[in-house]
Amino acid sequence: MEKTVVIDGQVRSKVECKAHMRPITDTLEIVGGKWKLPILFELLHQGTPLRFMELQRQIGSVTAKMLSKELKDLEVNQLVARKVYPTTPVTVEYEMTEYGKTLGKVIRALHDWGTQHRARILDGVEHPIEMSNEDCYESQIN
Repeated sequence: MEKTVVIDGQVRSKVECKAHMRPITDTLEIVGGKWKLPILFELLHQGTPLRFMELQRQIGSVTAKMLSKELKDLEVNQLVARKVYPTTPVTVEYEMTEYGKTLGKVIRALHDWGTQHRARILDGVEHPIEMSNEDCYESQIN
């Protein structure tokens, strides 16, 4: 007998349930991990191309090796574009692709939720006051 689950009041097979979760797992595979979302946030926030070292400074404690790996992954998934300039030494800049910018609302929602969660859990506030951080966001994040 096929196992079933109830989703949104409808009985579905276990196969249908897994298919229902596929977009979430696919997304987490692409943007998951410790550094990918901070990289994407910083590129969206700046709104202009950033050199490797500028990006590393903005993010903080990420190593050059890890930043390079994560940027390559994001580039493979067409979220970030890499441009190399023939200078001495070579200049490399990274920026969000138009496709990558489609994550702006998701990243903003994560930021807003994280702000409220921090206030609720770490600061002991039951219902945090709605705060506006509009000056921290570039138009690409909206």
